[in-house]
Amino acid sequence: MTRPSQTIRIAIALLLILLAQACAQFKAETQPAAPASATSAAQEVADPLPTPTATFELPSPTAAPIQPSATPAPNVTMTALKGNLFIRRGPGLAFNPVGVLYKDTTANVIARDVLSDWVQVQIPGSNQTGWVSVHTDYSKVEGDLEALSEFKVTDWPQAAYVRNCTHHRMYIPQIDMVIPSSFEYPENEVWIYPGTYTALDIDMNDYPEVETFTIKEGSEFEIRWDGAGEKRKCP
Repeated sequence: MTRPSQTIRIAIALLLILLAQACAQFKAETQPAAPASATSAAQEVADPLPTPTATFELPSPTAAPIQPSATPAPNVTMTALKGNLFIRRGPGLAFNPVGVLYKDTTANVIARDVLSDWVQVQIPGSNQTGWVSVHTDYSKVEGDLEALSEFKVTDWPQAAYVRNCTHHRMYIPQIDMVIPSSFEYPENEVWIYPGTYTALDIDMNDYPEVETFTIKEGSEFEIRWDGAGEKRKCP
């Protein structure tokens, strides 16, 4: 057998090279494409889930927040026992009476003073209010007094005075007070709470009643008659 010529060997080598390049191109076109980037994979995971069938209404951002309802006032009452009670303009005996809480009558309590000695009540049958003392034998409070709002006095009472113009000493039984005669000036003028009082002449036998008088805030009353019927004028 004779050897192939050199020309034939070269032609075979070129054919083999062309076949190898064709195979490489075919494999490159048939392989799957690589992921575009890690970012594209993250975006796919973050896609929103399917919308649920139930819907929820969120409050409008401009709407006011819901406030709790006001705490109801505690149920506290004041009842007059065994007698009538003065209802005064303020929490103290120095204030004028503005009404009466009659025996066995109950009033709603609105507030109390800082020391819880007096309570503010709604005057029965009226839209007005007044104050009643707690520490008496004639008053009964039912309910939690400490749960009431505290009231601080800003309007102070005006002082009231009684002057004895006679030469006899006078006794005021309602407050157990003796008013000196005019001979003991200036002690014959005393400060007194607003109210209705009776003057008795204690320098005479049987302490005769001289007169009954009513005094209010900021006023002054003069006792001019004694038990003997003599009238005096204050200097």
